[in-house]
Amino acid sequence: MKIFITLVTSLMALPILAQQAVIVQTNSRDEVVHLIDAQTHEIVGQIDGIPVNHGAAAAPDGSELYFSSEAKFTLDVVDTKSLEIVAEIALSGRPNNISIDRDGSHVYVGIMQEPGGIDVIDTRQREKVHHIDTGSRVHNTYVTPDGRFVVAGTFGGEGNLDVFSTDTWERAFQIYPPTSSDAMDGIRPIAFDTRPDGSTRNMYVQISNVHGFAVVDFDTHVEIGRVILPSVPEDQMDPPPYNSAPAHGIGVAPDQQTIWVCSRWNGTVYAYSLPEMKFLGGVKVGSHPDWISFSPDSRYAYAANGASDDVSVIDITTLTEVERIKVGSAPKRNISAILAR
Repeated sequence: MKIFITLVTSLMALPILAQQAVIVQTNSRDEVVHLIDAQTHEIVGQIDGIPVNHGAAAAPDGSELYFSSEAKFTLDVVDTKSLEIVAEIALSGRPNNISIDRDGSHVYVGIMQEPGGIDVIDTRQREKVHHIDTGSRVHNTYVTPDGRFVVAGTFGGEGNLDVFSTDTWERAFQIYPPTSSDAMDGIRPIAFDTRPDGSTRNMYVQISNVHGFAVVDFDTHVEIGRVILPSVPEDQMDPPPYNSAPAHGIGVAPDQQTIWVCSRWNGTVYAYSLPEMKFLGGVKVGSHPDWISFSPDSRYAYAANGASDDVSVIDITTLTEVERIKVGSAPKRNISAILAR
């Protein structure tokens, strides 16, 4: 009994590392970032001082968040306990979206300013250690679910979708060359699903001026299908501008059962089953849904509505909007993160 009591007392004396699942919501015409609790849907934190914040990424251990600032041309590092900026890393040009290695060692920053490319940031050294030459402006970067590749959606390169090894940073392959009629204006958001062994199965690629997405087999690099989203009467459409992206924002739920697609035209988020690609229905949300992420348990989807300055919380099972959260000006990119608080 004494041994048991001593053990319990010892365990109780150890510090407990609290964790919190949040949706990290950027605001592209603002200098604040909001943290939304993934269970209560309340705003539980605010990060200040990042003007025109674009991309967001989280360290795997939840200790830091990373944001690209189009105004400062920096990658800002934020401590998740204090919510203060602890480093500002200079970039080679005006950035767009970012992604992070599975081990958190490097952040990949898409550079949208000519001549473009991808800045590779070492998160431990907190400095740029490499630049990947894409020959084009880079809108979005992604690390594949298996961590083996960094994928760039580009504008006007030799191939509008550019894939590099995360081991060597050398090019693995390109698809959608400029001669492809509907990829001339560039690649928009991309989502990925996986096989049971964790390897990347397909890419789901949104293309400029296409109200839908292409399905690309990752291993063969071949487009194997295309899904066009439902249309609505013109008087029911969201007002322009659409910036050549009638469909912008796409994501696969963590349980790999569904894929969700934002329609700027329709002010609606549409769901399809995986792998069958069966149409499940649509959910009317705020104006100009632009990006989507999910609670870690795949219970909720969060659509950032860029024109109505709010986030729609969607119940994935019932396909209903259950809440709308007011945030900053022009919310766009968002991610799900488990933070150490």
